[in-house]
Amino acid sequence: QVQLMESGGGLVQPGGSLRLSCVVSGITFSKSTTAWFRQAPGKEREFVAAISRGGGQTYYADSVKGRFTISRDNAKNSGYLQMNRLLPEDTAIYYCAAEEVGYSGTYYYLESQFHNWGQGTQVTVSS
Repeated sequence: QVQLMESGGGLVQPGGSLRLSCVVSGITFSKSTTAWFRQAPGKEREFVAAISRGGGQTYYADSVKGRFTISRDNAKNSGYLQMNRLLPEDTAIYYCAAEEVGYSGTYYYLESQFHNWGQGTQVTVSS
């Protein structure tokens, strides 16, 4: 059974930082690309960041580029999203996703490419 468990969400003031974690089991994490998506109230889920299975390739939505950093630790079957300089518009439920791929440099960034999802963690940016 594939499980993705996010943690690290919470309430933070504008300009603050949070680090989200995603622990993956049931698939070979070291052979999986991972990504983060988010869904704000009343909006559709959107892509945030993606990383290749080897960690050498990353891709970000324009809205978070320069503020968020995606990373991974294959030894811990874990992915991370470091979020700095948070803005109120970053408020959303954040989801991690993972999918096994055949090439170490591949990353996915479309929802339809992922079959494995976590339950989400709430991030609220407010003063």
